[in-house]
Amino acid sequence: MKKTLLSAVIAVFGMLLNANAQEELLVGGDISVLPRYEAKKVSYYDQQGKKITDVMQYLKSDAVGWNALRVRLFVDPSGDSDPQVCQDLNYVVPLAKRIKAEGFKLLLDFHYSDTWADPAKQWTPASWLGLNDEQLKEKIYDYTKDCLQVLVDSGATPDYIQTGNEISYGMLWGQKGTTANRCYTGSNANWPRFIALLKQAGKACREVCPDAKIIIHTERAGKPSVLKGIYQKLASVDYDIIGLSYYSFWHNNLATLASSLTQLATSFPNKKVHIVETAYYYQYQPAVGEGIDYDFSSTWPISAAGQKAFTQDLITELKKHTNVTALYWWFPEENGNGPNNSVLNDWVNRGLWNNTSHKAHSALYELKEFLNRESSGVEQHKMNSTDTKHESKYYDLQGRRLNGEPRLGGIYIHEAKDGRRIKTL
Repeated sequence: MKKTLLSAVIAVFGMLLNANAQEELLVGGDISVLPRYEAKKVSYYDQQGKKITDVMQYLKSDAVGWNALRVRLFVDPSGDSDPQVCQDLNYVVPLAKRIKAEGFKLLLDFHYSDTWADPAKQWTPASWLGLNDEQLKEKIYDYTKDCLQVLVDSGATPDYIQTGNEISYGMLWGQKGTTANRCYTGSNANWPRFIALLKQAGKACREVCPDAKIIIHTERAGKPSVLKGIYQKLASVDYDIIGLSYYSFWHNNLATLASSLTQLATSFPNKKVHIVETAYYYQYQPAVGEGIDYDFSSTWPISAAGQKAFTQDLITELKKHTNVTALYWWFPEENGNGPNNSVLNDWVNRGLWNNTSHKAHSALYELKEFLNRESSGVEQHKMNSTDTKHESKYYDLQGRRLNGEPRLGGIYIHEAKDGRRIKTL
């Protein structure tokens, strides 16, 4: 009897200990341009109009509740005229240090390019163009390793690492405009080269940041069969998480996203999924064919309220898919343009602050709802940097949380700020 009881205690205790590790939930955004807004002294206000003195601290406050931030990294963006393309290693290191110091999880997004890397643009950095494929494999390994080592030595070790950005059709294609080296799921051409590059990048990640999770990021969320084909082709690559971009105006409706997520859960049951980019317009959405592919303004109006409704509906859908464990908003810090703010050439109009009033949109405060789930009949505890008021909790051997401290003698799981332990009363 004692042996059976002890086994039960160990089983429940193990379940509680592993719950967070297995189901770590993350919510946040890519805040790669924030230092430029800060340098321009652009004002940020909350929804009520109160000035925010430190945006990063506000993002982790109870009001917002974020626990993860993403930063992109270009090789040498100095020749790019887009003011958003400025994140070289010297820019990223102090930003990453701040993120870690504030207690956020850090997602580092390697672009492996001097400019935007996306499905239509995966141009090799100018300084790498003279390298053949074998030399390029060594270069991506050395570059990845060197960048990560600088971050580690600076106290800014990434927790998650994207080895490429939206690499649905491969990466490091060559000179701008080339059609060589692109990968398509209906052909085997160029895949061995692409896979070899990913393996070299991943090797560097494992060596320098062995505890970090590697993400392979694509954006075919609107094409479930293509999405499946990509990750089937990459079966031999060592990685941990499938990363997706999902923008309804490019990737279709939530039903399509649901089909993709279900397909991934079925085909790759051991891989969690992170939505590493999403956003929705709150004003001035482009016309179909002139910047977007789908218009859902009849479902989610192009307004702050419509942006909030999109966010709510997206989170409702994502909660149905237990393989999805992270959600990031892209460019949430966008905050105006004009004579006193030359951060952008043009407004994007998908951020979480209003470009004119500089007040936060309601969608900013909805994102934390992604974290509100229950797991395995036990309230899932999400202890992270925002847990400044952690309370002591008790569970019985069936995994049920007690209302306060136990009143009867017995064996319980006691969860406190410093960890969980078996407690006999």
